Amino acid sequence: MSGGTDSGARRAWLVVRSAILWAVSWIHFLIICTFLLALGAVIDPRKNDWPQRAFSRNILRVAGVGFEVRRAPGFDPSRTSIFICNHVNVFDPFVIYSAIPQFVRGFELESHFKIPIYGWLMGRFGNVPVPNKPSREGLQIMSERARKALDSGISLIAFAEGSRTRTGHVQAFKKGIFSIAQKAGVPIVPMSIVGSYEFFRTGHWMLHPGKITVYLHDTIDTSQIARADVDALRQRVQDIVSAPVEDLLRSREDELSVRATESA
Repeated sequence: MSGGTDSGARRAWLVVRSAILWAVSWIHFLIICTFLLALGAVIDPRKNDWPQRAFSRNILRVAGVGFEVRRAPGFDPSRTSIFICNHVNVFDPFVIYSAIPQFVRGFELESHFKIPIYGWLMGRFGNVPVPNKPSREGLQIMSERARKALDSGISLIAFAEGSRTRTGHVQAFKKGIFSIAQKAGVPIVPMSIVGSYEFFRTGHWMLHPGKITVYLHDTIDTSQIARADVDALRQRVQDIVSAPVEDLLRSREDELSVRATESA
Protein backbone atom coordinates (compact mmCIF):
# COMPACT_ATOMS: atom_id res chain seq x y z
CA MET A 1 0.00 0.00 0.00
CA SER A 2 2.80 2.40 0.96
CA GLY A 3 4.57 1.58 -2.32
CA GLY A 4 1.53 2.69 -4.29
CA THR A 5 1.24 5.84 -2.20
CA ASP A 6 4.91 6.67 -2.75
CA SER A 7 4.51 6.08 -6.48
CA GLY A 8 1.46 8.33 -6.63
CA ALA A 9 3.21 11.08 -4.69
CA ARG A 10 6.22 10.93 -6.98
CA ARG A 11 3.98 11.06 -10.02
CA ALA A 12 2.19 14.14 -8.65
CA TRP A 13 5.55 15.78 -7.87
CA LEU A 14 6.78 15.12 -11.43
CA VAL A 15 3.60 16.60 -12.92
CA VAL A 16 3.85 19.79 -10.85
CA ARG A 17 7.60 20.07 -11.44
CA SER A 18 7.21 19.60 -15.22
CA ALA A 19 4.40 22.16 -15.45
CA ILE A 20 6.49 24.76 -13.64
CA LEU A 21 9.63 24.04 -15.68
CA TRP A 22 7.72 24.24 -18.98
CA ALA A 23 6.15 27.56 -18.00
CA VAL A 24 9.47 29.09 -16.98
CA SER A 25 11.24 27.64 -20.03
CA TRP A 26 8.71 29.10 -22.47
CA ILE A 27 8.89 32.55 -20.89
CA HIS A 28 12.70 32.43 -21.00
CA PHE A 29 12.67 31.14 -24.58
CA LEU A 30 10.28 33.76 -25.96
CA ILE A 31 12.02 36.72 -24.33
CA ILE A 32 15.63 35.76 -25.05
CA CYS A 33 14.98 34.22 -28.48
CA THR A 34 13.21 37.39 -29.64
CA PHE A 35 16.20 39.43 -28.51
CA LEU A 36 18.70 37.13 -30.28
CA LEU A 37 16.71 37.14 -33.53
CA ALA A 38 16.59 40.92 -33.47
CA LEU A 39 20.33 41.01 -32.76
CA GLY A 40 20.99 38.57 -35.62
CA ALA A 41 19.03 40.76 -38.02
CA VAL A 42 21.48 43.63 -37.61
CA ILE A 43 24.73 41.92 -36.58
CA ASP A 44 26.56 39.15 -38.46
CA PRO A 45 25.59 35.93 -36.58
CA ARG A 46 29.24 34.84 -36.61
CA LYS A 47 30.14 37.88 -34.53
CA ASN A 48 27.54 37.19 -31.87
CA ASP A 49 27.68 33.42 -31.69
CA TRP A 50 28.45 33.37 -27.96
CA PRO A 51 25.05 34.80 -26.88
CA GLN A 52 23.32 31.99 -28.81
CA ARG A 53 25.48 29.42 -27.02
CA ALA A 54 24.76 30.99 -23.64
CA PHE A 55 21.05 30.99 -24.47
CA SER A 56 21.13 27.30 -25.44
CA ARG A 57 22.95 26.35 -22.25
CA ASN A 58 20.49 28.34 -20.15
CA ILE A 59 17.54 26.59 -21.78
CA LEU A 60 18.89 23.29 -20.45
CA ARG A 61 19.48 24.76 -17.00
CA VAL A 62 15.98 26.22 -16.83
CA ALA A 63 14.52 22.88 -17.94
CA GLY A 64 16.17 21.27 -14.93
CA VAL A 65 18.61 18.90 -16.64
CA GLY A 66 22.32 18.41 -15.98
CA PHE A 67 24.75 18.70 -18.89
CA GLU A 68 28.23 17.41 -19.70
CA VAL A 69 30.41 17.20 -22.82
CA ARG A 70 33.04 14.48 -23.27
CA ARG A 71 35.56 14.93 -26.07
CA ALA A 72 37.48 11.96 -27.44
CA PRO A 73 41.28 12.39 -27.76
CA GLY A 74 40.94 12.24 -31.55
CA PHE A 75 38.33 14.99 -31.81
CA ASP A 76 39.78 17.98 -33.67
CA PRO A 77 37.89 21.19 -32.75
CA SER A 78 39.87 23.22 -35.29
CA ARG A 79 38.58 21.42 -38.41
CA THR A 80 35.37 22.47 -40.13
CA SER A 81 33.33 19.26 -40.11
CA ILE A 82 29.97 17.60 -40.53
CA PHE A 83 28.70 16.52 -37.11
CA ILE A 84 26.35 13.53 -37.25
CA CYS A 85 24.28 12.74 -34.19
CA ASN A 86 21.19 10.89 -33.00
CA HIS A 87 17.84 12.73 -33.06
CA VAL A 88 15.98 12.62 -29.74
CA ASN A 89 13.60 15.51 -29.02
CA VAL A 90 12.93 19.26 -29.28
CA PHE A 91 15.88 20.00 -26.99
CA ASP A 92 18.39 18.69 -29.56
CA PRO A 93 19.27 22.12 -31.04
CA PHE A 94 20.03 23.53 -27.59
CA VAL A 95 22.13 20.48 -26.72
CA ILE A 96 24.05 20.78 -30.00
CA TYR A 97 24.84 24.48 -29.69
CA SER A 98 25.91 23.95 -26.09
CA ALA A 99 28.27 21.12 -27.02
CA ILE A 100 29.98 21.92 -30.35
CA PRO A 101 32.90 24.38 -29.96
CA GLN A 102 32.57 25.73 -33.50
CA PHE A 103 30.29 27.94 -35.54
CA VAL A 104 27.75 25.33 -36.57
CA ARG A 105 24.51 25.39 -38.54
CA GLY A 106 21.97 22.83 -39.69
CA PHE A 107 19.86 21.79 -42.65
CA GLU A 108 16.37 23.28 -43.11
CA LEU A 109 13.63 22.37 -45.58
CA GLU A 110 13.70 24.69 -48.58
CA SER A 111 10.01 25.55 -48.14
CA HIS A 112 10.79 27.02 -44.70
CA PHE A 113 12.94 29.68 -46.35
CA LYS A 114 9.82 31.01 -48.07
CA ILE A 115 8.10 31.80 -44.77
CA PRO A 116 8.05 35.59 -44.28
CA ILE A 117 10.70 36.88 -41.84
CA TYR A 118 11.50 33.37 -40.55
CA GLY A 119 12.91 32.25 -43.91
CA TRP A 120 15.05 35.36 -44.23
CA LEU A 121 16.43 34.82 -40.73
CA MET A 122 17.24 31.17 -41.45
CA GLY A 123 19.22 32.26 -44.50
CA ARG A 124 20.98 35.02 -42.60
CA PHE A 125 21.91 32.66 -39.77
CA GLY A 126 23.53 30.31 -42.31
CA ASN A 127 21.25 27.27 -42.35
CA VAL A 128 21.40 25.15 -45.51
CA PRO A 129 18.20 24.73 -47.60
CA VAL A 130 17.22 21.12 -48.33
CA PRO A 131 14.90 20.28 -51.27
CA ASN A 132 11.48 19.21 -49.96
CA LYS A 133 11.28 16.07 -52.10
CA PRO A 134 14.20 13.63 -52.02
CA SER A 135 15.68 12.93 -55.44
CA ARG A 136 19.04 12.47 -57.15
CA GLU A 137 18.89 16.05 -58.39
CA GLY A 138 17.89 17.26 -54.92
CA LEU A 139 20.88 15.47 -53.37
CA GLN A 140 23.18 17.17 -55.87
CA ILE A 141 21.72 20.60 -55.03
CA MET A 142 22.02 19.88 -51.33
CA SER A 143 25.65 18.77 -51.83
CA GLU A 144 26.54 22.02 -53.59
CA ARG A 145 24.90 24.14 -50.89
CA ALA A 146 26.57 22.17 -48.11
CA ARG A 147 29.96 22.47 -49.80
CA LYS A 148 29.54 26.22 -50.13
CA ALA A 149 28.75 26.52 -46.41
CA LEU A 150 31.66 24.28 -45.42
CA ASP A 151 34.08 26.20 -47.66
CA SER A 152 33.08 29.38 -45.84
CA GLY A 153 34.05 27.81 -42.51
CA ILE A 154 30.60 26.77 -41.31
CA SER A 155 30.45 23.33 -39.71
CA LEU A 156 27.17 21.48 -40.25
CA ILE A 157 25.03 19.26 -38.06
CA ALA A 158 22.98 16.42 -39.54
CA PHE A 159 20.42 14.04 -38.06
CA ALA A 160 21.12 11.02 -40.24
CA GLU A 161 18.10 9.14 -38.86
CA GLY A 162 15.75 11.68 -40.41
CA SER A 163 13.26 11.61 -37.52
CA ARG A 164 13.20 11.60 -33.72
CA THR A 165 13.41 8.31 -31.88
CA ARG A 166 10.28 6.99 -30.19
CA THR A 167 12.05 4.16 -28.36
CA GLY A 168 15.35 5.69 -27.27
CA HIS A 169 17.26 3.45 -29.68
CA VAL A 170 19.21 4.98 -32.56
CA GLN A 171 17.41 4.34 -35.84
CA ALA A 172 19.09 3.36 -39.12
CA PHE A 173 21.13 6.18 -40.66
CA LYS A 174 20.33 7.36 -44.17
CA LYS A 175 23.12 7.41 -46.72
CA GLY A 176 22.75 10.91 -48.22
CA ILE A 177 24.82 12.95 -45.77
CA PHE A 178 27.68 10.46 -45.99
CA SER A 179 27.74 10.76 -49.79
CA ILE A 180 27.96 14.53 -49.38
CA ALA A 181 30.86 14.23 -46.91
CA GLN A 182 32.70 11.76 -49.14
CA LYS A 183 32.33 13.88 -52.28
CA ALA A 184 33.49 17.00 -50.47
CA GLY A 185 36.27 15.20 -48.58
CA VAL A 186 35.02 16.88 -45.39
CA PRO A 187 35.70 15.35 -41.96
CA ILE A 188 32.86 13.70 -40.05
CA VAL A 189 32.46 13.90 -36.29
CA PRO A 190 30.14 11.24 -34.79
CA MET A 191 28.21 12.77 -31.89
CA SER A 192 26.13 10.91 -29.29
CA ILE A 193 23.41 12.58 -27.24
CA VAL A 194 22.96 10.34 -24.20
CA GLY A 195 20.34 10.70 -21.46
CA SER A 196 18.09 13.10 -23.36
CA TYR A 197 15.49 10.42 -24.07
CA GLU A 198 15.29 9.63 -20.36
CA PHE A 199 14.89 13.36 -19.65
CA PHE A 200 12.16 14.06 -22.22
CA ARG A 201 10.44 11.67 -24.61
CA THR A 202 8.88 12.84 -27.86
CA GLY A 203 5.12 12.43 -27.68
CA HIS A 204 5.02 13.05 -23.91
CA TRP A 205 5.34 16.24 -21.88
CA MET A 206 6.94 15.16 -18.61
CA LEU A 207 10.43 16.50 -17.84
CA HIS A 208 12.29 13.96 -15.70
CA PRO A 209 15.28 14.84 -13.49
CA GLY A 210 18.46 13.65 -15.12
CA LYS A 211 21.62 14.47 -17.00
CA ILE A 212 22.46 14.77 -20.70
CA THR A 213 25.95 13.73 -21.73
CA VAL A 214 27.25 14.56 -25.21
CA TYR A 215 30.09 12.50 -26.67
CA LEU A 216 32.16 14.18 -29.39
CA HIS A 217 33.94 11.18 -30.89
CA ASP A 218 37.17 11.05 -32.89
CA THR A 219 37.13 13.11 -36.09
CA ILE A 220 36.96 10.86 -39.16
CA ASP A 221 38.92 11.97 -42.23
CA THR A 222 36.92 11.19 -45.40
CA SER A 223 39.41 12.51 -47.96
CA GLN A 224 40.68 9.01 -48.77
CA ILE A 225 37.33 7.20 -48.63
CA ALA A 226 36.14 5.85 -51.98
CA ARG A 227 32.58 6.15 -53.22
CA ALA A 228 32.17 2.38 -52.93
CA ASP A 229 32.94 2.60 -49.20
CA VAL A 230 30.27 5.18 -48.32
CA ASP A 231 27.87 2.56 -46.97
CA ALA A 232 30.60 1.11 -44.75
CA LEU A 233 31.29 4.65 -43.51
CA ARG A 234 27.58 5.10 -42.73
CA GLN A 235 27.52 1.89 -40.69
CA ARG A 236 30.75 2.77 -38.91
CA VAL A 237 29.42 6.16 -37.81
CA GLN A 238 26.08 4.67 -36.78
CA ASP A 239 27.85 2.11 -34.59
CA ILE A 240 29.95 4.82 -32.94
CA VAL A 241 26.98 7.10 -32.27
CA SER A 242 24.81 4.22 -31.02
CA ALA A 243 27.29 2.66 -28.59
CA PRO A 244 26.95 4.99 -25.56
CA VAL A 245 23.21 5.41 -26.18
CA GLU A 246 22.65 1.67 -26.13
CA ASP A 247 24.91 1.26 -23.09
CA LEU A 248 22.68 3.58 -21.07
CA LEU A 249 19.50 1.86 -22.26
CA ARG A 250 20.90 -1.53 -21.23
CA SER A 251 21.95 -0.26 -17.81
CA ARG A 252 18.46 1.17 -17.24
CA GLU A 253 16.85 -2.11 -18.29
CA ASP A 254 19.14 -4.04 -15.92
CA GLU A 255 18.27 -1.62 -13.10
CA LEU A 256 14.53 -2.08 -13.69
CA SER A 257 14.98 -5.85 -13.80
CA VAL A 258 16.79 -5.83 -10.43
CA ARG A 259 14.05 -3.66 -8.88
CA ALA A 260 11.34 -5.97 -10.20
CA THR A 261 13.15 -8.98 -8.72
CA GLU A 262 13.58 -7.28 -5.35
CA SER A 263 9.91 -6.29 -5.15
CA ALA A 264 8.65 -9.75 -6.20
